[in-house]
Amino acid sequence: MDLRFKIAGRISRPVHEVFEAVADPDQLSRYFTTGGAKGRLVTGATVTWDFADFPGAFPVEVVEVEQDRRIVLRWEAADGAQSTSDAAVTGASYFTTVTMEFESLGDDRTLVTIAEQGWRPTSEGQAASYGNCQGWTQMLCCMKAWLEHGINLREGFFA
Repeated sequence: MDLRFKIAGRISRPVHEVFEAVADPDQLSRYFTTGGAKGRLVTGATVTWDFADFPGAFPVEVVEVEQDRRIVLRWEAADGAQSTSDAAVTGASYFTTVTMEFESLGDDRTLVTIAEQGWRPTSEGQAASYGNCQGWTQMLCCMKAWLEHGINLREGFFA
């Protein structure tokens, strides 16, 4: 069992504007990281994201950034499992990889694709992957509503 998913959606904004809505922590905090984001997404950085529905800042490792085209992140799998090798080095569980791709469709439209992979083939890994698929789908919907209409869909959603 290979636990991975990929979602995609189109946003009626230029690719640079859509990319910056993810890479810029101030913008990301307006529609997705309801507890705030700290640190710009640049290759080699570790930033933090905080969410009202999962309080506490999450460290996010930025593996790769290609301006206006691609962002690759690593973060904790959060399925309750512990990796002996990862835990010995970092004290954390194992990690998954998130890849975001931004494709200009012309006419000021952008296709955003978000994929995540790397969960262990266990029932806990499967549950965590489903939860993250839900979260990334919500992020994409929230980004579309924010960029196209100035509406924050997450405001008041969890409290």
